[in-house]
Amino acid sequence: MSTTATSPTPAPTSAPPALPPPVRLSDRATTEVRRIVANKQIPAQFGLRVGVKGGGCSGMSYVLGFDKQREHDLTFELDADHEAGPITVFMDKRHGLYLMGTTVDYHDGLDARGFVFDNPQATQTCGCGSSFAA
Repeated sequence: MSTTATSPTPAPTSAPPALPPPVRLSDRATTEVRRIVANKQIPAQFGLRVGVKGGGCSGMSYVLGFDKQREHDLTFELDADHEAGPITVFMDKRHGLYLMGTTVDYHDGLDARGFVFDNPQATQTCGCGSSFAA
């Protein structure tokens, strides 16, 4: 007589909740990024690179531009429901500590025009807003 134990079938598990992207773009920033991609004919294999680098009057400054994916990048998509498709964002994983929760906005006014970073990790910012300390 053979006795074999059967294991109960595990209950199906749901996928873990999706984490929010480490960096967000405001509607104005999203519109401006899409305008730049169209006007400059940025190739499809390029994404929006968001990062930091040493320098500036507060110690670190922001990096924003178009680039190909690199080995240590975290890749995520923003505005995925747009008819033109998502905006692919590349960020060096090591920069996540400094950028987590950051919102990139775009201002176009009489006194200033450009991308502005609202970074909850910044403990100090310079007067022009282009550099920060964390």
